[in-house]
Amino acid sequence: MHDDIETVLFDEREILSGIDRVAAELTATYRGADFTVVGVLKGSCIFVSDLVRRIPIPLELAFLAASSYRDGTTSGELDLNFFPSENEIAGRRLLLVDDILDTGRTMSSLRAELMSRGAAEVRTCVFLDKPARRAVELNADFRCFEVDDLFVVGYGLDYAGRYRNLPYVGALKPEVYGASV
Repeated sequence: MHDDIETVLFDEREILSGIDRVAAELTATYRGADFTVVGVLKGSCIFVSDLVRRIPIPLELAFLAASSYRDGTTSGELDLNFFPSENEIAGRRLLLVDDILDTGRTMSSLRAELMSRGAAEVRTCVFLDKPARRAVELNADFRCFEVDDLFVVGYGLDYAGRYRNLPYVGALKPEVYGASV
């Protein structure tokens, strides 16, 4: 697995430092307010777990499942596999958390869907932001890191379901994914 990585972009220490910074921002933003962290599965599970443990104020946690990468490299139609219940959304302040903000289509669609289901507010938080690939006008309210237009894996990010368990974020060698990105 490690041999498939061209270069390590963020090691464990850097990742935790970035999460600590964002957790402090979120704590300051939401102190004294009820809010729910909504993690987008599967990619955000590692990030969400580490993030919420660093936010020392009350919060609720929910998950939704959305997928748009059919062949592992290119974005397609968005499938919503499950969503939080109405009572977890209606009238609530939500923080939508995902592993990466790439084209922005997934995050934009999920934000709109949560608002249409009655959320009072939906802010966004991403582990990685890849603005060079943005196809819709959307900026994350909170982000740990910005990355160039590379195919990144590790720390929850995958290629065809693999590499999520790497303890760092790395750029995958083009020969591994066929340079089809």
